[in-house]
Amino acid sequence: MTEDVLISIDGRAGRLSLNRPKAIHALNLAMCDAMIDALITWREDDAVEAVIIDHSEGRGFCAGGDIRMLAESGVKDGKEARAFFHTEYRLNHLLFTYAKPVVAFMDGITMGGGVGISQPAKYRVATEHTRFAMPETGIGLFPDVGGGWYLPRLEGRVGAFLALTGARLDGAECLALGLATHYLPSEKLPETKERIAAHPDRIGGILGELSVTAPPAPVTQHIDKINRLFASDVYEDIIAALDADGGEWTEKELGALRTKSPQTCKVALRQLKEGGEMHDFAAQMTQEYAIGSRVVQMHDFLEGVRALIIDKDNSPKWDPPTPEAVTDDWIDAIFAPLPESEAWTPLT
Repeated sequence: MTEDVLISIDGRAGRLSLNRPKAIHALNLAMCDAMIDALITWREDDAVEAVIIDHSEGRGFCAGGDIRMLAESGVKDGKEARAFFHTEYRLNHLLFTYAKPVVAFMDGITMGGGVGISQPAKYRVATEHTRFAMPETGIGLFPDVGGGWYLPRLEGRVGAFLALTGARLDGAECLALGLATHYLPSEKLPETKERIAAHPDRIGGILGELSVTAPPAPVTQHIDKINRLFASDVYEDIIAALDADGGEWTEKELGALRTKSPQTCKVALRQLKEGGEMHDFAAQMTQEYAIGSRVVQMHDFLEGVRALIIDKDNSPKWDPPTPEAVTDDWIDAIFAPLPESEAWTPLT
C-alpha cells in the first residue's frame, strides 16, 4: 500500500484520492498498483456501488505520470518505464471496462496520466480550476493512456488539434467538447461527494442538480478553423495549411507547433487515425504500449525531458529536426507490434 493514494470506503462509494501534492499528484507505479487492487476488490463487493476518483489537496487533479522516472529508465534499459506503462495501461483499461459507475473530479490540472484515469469514467466533473491538456508533443513522448481512442472521437478535428498543439482547455471548454459531462463550482464538490456516497444510485441526478451554467468556451469559436486547417493526417499538410492561412490565431498555433517534436506529431496523427478506426480499447492500449516501449528510449523524449524538466532551458533539439526528416519507415518502426511475449495484456 502507498500513501501516495488514499483509499477508503465512504458510505456506499469507494474513494481513490491521489495524494502527491508536491508532484501535482503525478502517478507512479505504486499508485497504479494500489488503485488496481482497490478496484478489483470493490468490483466484487456489493457494499461498494460506485467509485469516486479525486485528489487530496493542491492545484492539480493529476499532472500525468512520473516523467523523470521514465526518462531515467529510458537512458538505461527502459525496463522500469515499460513496467510503469504496462501497469498504468492496465489501470486505464480496468476503469474503461468497470461495471460500476465511476465519477472523476477533474478539479485542477488534468494532463497525460490524469486524462487516462478520468476519461474512462462515466461521470467527469470539470470546475473553474480545470486545466486539461495532452502536452506530450512538447516533451517528445506521445498522447498515450488512451489518447488514441478518446481524441479522434471528439468533434471534427479537435482531437488532432489537441494532440499536436498540447492546447490547454479550461473546464467550460472540457464540457463543450464532451471531455467533461458536468460543470460544477469547486465549492460544491464536498457536498456533491457526500451525496454521491450516500446515494450512488442517483449520481446523474445529483450532478445535474448541482451543476451550473458554464462560462463561454473559447475553443468553440475556432472549431471551423480547426476542422479546416487540421484536416489532414499528414503533418506537413497541416503546417502548410496554417502557414498559408495567416491570421493571429493561426500564427499562434503555428508558433506552438514549431516548438514540438516532429516525430511525436507524426506519431500522434497516425495513432489518432488508427485509433479512430479501432473497435476495442484493449487493442488501442496494446498499440500504445508498443509505441511507448520504444519512444521512452528515443532521443526526442530524453531531450524533451532534459529541456523542459531537468535543465528547464525550454530549447529542445529534436532529431529528426524537421517533419520532412521523419520518414514513414521511421514511424513504421515505432508502430511495429511487439513480439507476443513482450506485448501488453489487460488484466484477466
